[in-house]
Amino acid sequence: MQQHSDSSNPLITAFPAKLASDAEAVLAVMPASRLRPHAPFSVAVGDQQVVIPGRLYNDEPSTDAVASLSSRQRQLLHCLYSRHCDGVVRQRHLENVVGSTDPWVVPFVVQLAGEYVVEILVVICDELRDLATPGTRGHLAYGQFIVDNPAFFARTQRRVVSYWNCYYRGTYASFRGYPGCTLLDLLRSAASDRAGHPWPNLAPAGTTVDGYC
Repeated sequence: MQQHSDSSNPLITAFPAKLASDAEAVLAVMPASRLRPHAPFSVAVGDQQVVIPGRLYNDEPSTDAVASLSSRQRQLLHCLYSRHCDGVVRQRHLENVVGSTDPWVVPFVVQLAGEYVVEILVVICDELRDLATPGTRGHLAYGQFIVDNPAFFARTQRRVVSYWNCYYRGTYASFRGYPGCTLLDLLRSAASDRAGHPWPNLAPAGTTVDGYC
């Protein structure tokens, strides 16, 4: 597997090397932060490894600064700010890219599937309904990403269950009714078709999930 090109800025490594110049343009309009990006995670995008921040702390750029970017550069900016420490900011930027099937966007969406803001899970579910339809671009893109990153998706499944068990059982007594469960079903469907066999389901069969939280 080809490694991502080196860079002094950790946010450049969040995207494949061919997007480095676009990523640099995005970083040029982002306000500086006193805090470095936190808890990066590595995934495969095509034949490259990218390293995406778990959280970033930069303030959002001005409207004029964003307007100065190309459409591809704005896409990368929205991806980065979907990792922001403020959940409202994450959701706002997610809504601008969740409909994309570009392979470098997919890991940002899947990472949000394994986090705790249920409103974000609803946004992703609503946009990714076509993952249940074989042959659609989303079905192929997400299926391939999961096949290429089985450990990452296994961790995502466990996180979805854990956050439901910790925070949302009062609202969704059954895991089957939780938006995160619906989303996992969609993602596993895409992965199963791409892999040619049923993808492992790490979700609970019932409502009792001892030891997750």
